[in-house]
Amino acid sequence: MAKKKGVTGRILHDPVEDRLIPIYPLDLARIRTIDDLVRAMGQTAFTARQIGDAADVLEAMALDKDCFVVLTLSGAMTVGKMGLLFCDLVDSGIVRAIVSTGALMAHGLVEATGRSHFRYDAKMDDRELFVAGYNRVYDSLEPEVNLDHVEEVMQHILAGWDAGEAVCSWEINRRIGEYLQRHAKGRGILKSCAQKNVPVFVPAFTDSELGIDFALHQRVRKRQGHPPLRFDPYDDFEQFAATMLATKRMGIFTIGGGVPRNWAQQFGVYAELLARRGYEKLKLKRYNYGLRICPEPVNWGGLSGSTYTEAVSWGKFVPTEEGGRFAEVLDDATVALPLIVGAVLERIGYFSKMGNRRR
Repeated sequence: MAKKKGVTGRILHDPVEDRLIPIYPLDLARIRTIDDLVRAMGQTAFTARQIGDAADVLEAMALDKDCFVVLTLSGAMTVGKMGLLFCDLVDSGIVRAIVSTGALMAHGLVEATGRSHFRYDAKMDDRELFVAGYNRVYDSLEPEVNLDHVEEVMQHILAGWDAGEAVCSWEINRRIGEYLQRHAKGRGILKSCAQKNVPVFVPAFTDSELGIDFALHQRVRKRQGHPPLRFDPYDDFEQFAATMLATKRMGIFTIGGGVPRNWAQQFGVYAELLARRGYEKLKLKRYNYGLRICPEPVNWGGLSGSTYTEAVSWGKFVPTEEGGRFAEVLDDATVALPLIVGAVLERIGYFSKMGNRRR
């Protein structure tokens, strides 16, 4: 029972009677698994609690059989060696579609074909790296010979393309995935996506090695007297819209922000405009779940740092008052992502289903 009002005007409540949720010290002696750690972090504070809450939201998406989960990717996540986590999200059945930067998919293709990235030493000179053919990505190196190999794969894919058929990113990525199924021994994002029939959309396709390789292929076709290929980004747009319109509930798992995040989120706006402006009779189609990992704060004013609350005002998300469920982690994805994904994969029994397989 609350104590009586004192001379300062405060009425001191009992937190147990008010049903406040207690927080607890993190006891490493009790930790045995990734999930143990993340659950314990969720009972602490600050970013650790954000990670615990995020795992709960991702688990809810994974267990909701009517939820179609879209993964949006930006940043140097494959150079940062997070690629196999994305494979796991696809292979486990959690993720049903991906929207990504082209660079991330290109660097993932490097991995999938058995090539490596390397550590950068701060003593290295960037001018010398250029001459030697080493492209720096923060603290890692992408050898130029790797990207030459990516072009070889792209040229193989595009050489067999019917000039009467428009090119779009999800179809290119599907064919690359099928190529990897035939020729690559290891795992890779596009290979897993091809196996699980998960479409991969790259809305800013020209801003990538893959886009450059497409432009180079057009020169090859012209030199050989073949008709040019036509790239139509609206094939991607309509395919994604048709896919999402067929869902019962939707979830989005965002790493970073940028074009992939906005392109995937604007589906809600598109659906609302179809109905409000009289093109089709539709109910509102908004994301029911949202989870994002991004260190950018909201005060910079960019989309990468914008909150889900802001997106509710655009009709992109179901408000929490109507059942929407969201989590936002302000952290480096190479730290938060393995914890969140590892915990949820443990919860749904993914690793036990893999048996003795180790990567």
